[in-house]
Amino acid sequence: MKEFTVCYTFDHEIITEKVVKELDVRKEEVEQEIIERMERYKFFNVKNDNGNYVINSYLVRYVRIINERILV
Repeated sequence: MKEFTVCYTFDHEIITEKVVKELDVRKEEVEQEIIERMERYKFFNVKNDNGNYVINSYLVRYVRIINERILV
């Protein structure tokens, strides 16, 4: 399994989430999945260590995968 750390940047806030995928999934595929989710839904949920967030996709300024690691 691979774990990707996704960073959502807003005007005054940054929220991160960890996404776990199969080992053969590439970073570009995860980015495309996130972009499609943002285009499809006006609001979506993000869960991280600090809690659950409901994100308005229109307020997201930048999305970036900041870390990729293989889980053993």
